[in-house]
Amino acid sequence: MTQTVTYHRITSVAGVDIFYREAGERDAPVVLLLHGFPSSSHMYRNLIPALADRYHVIAPDLPGFGLSAMPSSGDFDYGFATFANIILGLLEQLGVERYALYVMDYGAPTGFRMALAHPERVTALIIQNGNAYEDGMGDFWAPTRAYWADNGPTNRDALQPFLSLDGTRFQYLAGMKDPARIDPAAWLYDQLFLDRPGSAEIQLDIIYDYRTNVALYPAFHVYFRAHRPPALILWGENDPVFLPEGARAFLRDLPEAELHFFDTGHFALEDKADEMIPIMRDFLARNLTDEPKP
Repeated sequence: MTQTVTYHRITSVAGVDIFYREAGERDAPVVLLLHGFPSSSHMYRNLIPALADRYHVIAPDLPGFGLSAMPSSGDFDYGFATFANIILGLLEQLGVERYALYVMDYGAPTGFRMALAHPERVTALIIQNGNAYEDGMGDFWAPTRAYWADNGPTNRDALQPFLSLDGTRFQYLAGMKDPARIDPAAWLYDQLFLDRPGSAEIQLDIIYDYRTNVALYPAFHVYFRAHRPPALILWGENDPVFLPEGARAFLRDLPEAELHFFDTGHFALEDKADEMIPIMRDFLARNLTDEPKP
């Protein structure tokens, strides 16, 4: 049966209007989908109905992304600690106390920060090209690391091409085995929001704040070892942003995690959803229960 996806805006979560997509029965186990850069909940447009027959699926847009509010960088503290607190506030307003996390790219440090704050709430992890180890960060990150070391105008301006249409298209197509399977509307939708006045400054602020996630990697590892959440790792093995070594590194701290590689790139769901969704459904069916973890 086709599942109906509904679209909502909460005014406000910690002073910010947050847009989210939702499907499934409200009393079913919750699966929270956290998107990456430069996307939004739109990246889960096909996954949401594919899970909603058994789960209550919620996919928010982070502040500054998609259809959530985009306050100016001078009026809002854009960063991953703020993102985690905003999503926790959203879940509180929705009455959600426990949830499985699907995290991708920016969604990974956002979700892992949520897990650090409230490990008892996380029922499972699905990690798709969302990094938590230095192993996963290769040459692609050299300009960003230079920016973290010196956030002056030269290094900041060097990242501007990353926010362009060519940069967005690259993220979608790099490493994809069959580009004909990638809907161009996906990257054009993302670029529509990136091109808003003031958006570039906000995104550069967020990229600069990403360094705080790398500093938290050891804390994320402690969380993995201490709480051992059921974990499924799905990875586009041709991703130039987060390398396959980053996927394998999770097994050091989550040795029971299930790891699957796919012949694709960063936005793996765009062309490999037909392979990934059955694996997800099997994993969730085996691991989501209503019993709290100790």
